[in-house]
Amino acid sequence: MMSPLGVILAGGKASRMGGVDKCFLPLMGRLVIDSVMERLVQQVPQIAINANGDLTRFESFKLPTVSDSVIDFPGPLAGVLAGLDWAATQGASHILTVAADTPFFPMDLRIKLERAQLSQSKPISLAATQGVDRLNMHPTFGLWPVALREDLRCQLGVGVRKVVQWAERHGKADAIFNVISQDPFFNINTPEDLMQAEAMR
Repeated sequence: MMSPLGVILAGGKASRMGGVDKCFLPLMGRLVIDSVMERLVQQVPQIAINANGDLTRFESFKLPTVSDSVIDFPGPLAGVLAGLDWAATQGASHILTVAADTPFFPMDLRIKLERAQLSQSKPISLAATQGVDRLNMHPTFGLWPVALREDLRCQLGVGVRKVVQWAERHGKADAIFNVISQDPFFNINTPEDLMQAEAMR
């Protein structure tokens, strides 16, 4: 497998934060997205941001920005498709997606996703943590083959919205990450979450 390209999924409506871009919230003296970018740039050779609306708000990051091609905010799968379409223009075979509101995701995300994909012989690999009696899936953190983008486009067109549902259609590998002192996939959805993230540091 050639090195996957990275895609930061920032295309949601942020309804629980009053419509404010969660990735632009201040955290530890900088922006949430700064922490996300810092972790992702060490794992992939190139990054793009999936976002909707006025894309000029991302200009200062000097990164490609790609919008959903499916209307009415159908969810993360639309962002995955936008990333796959962009990666196809770059000649890449895979993308690695991360959520824009999750500033502590693992530094070995790419390695573990690739290992899970290879060892379990599945085309798609998604991150998970071990719960008490089941896996807790983190489906916005995944490794996706560009070859499946037309199928994803078709499935979005007929109403498929759940990430895991579409991934299981093709076969997904589970890359399991340990939760030791804190959840590495802790994401910021509310003002209370932002306060908790500040305490996590």
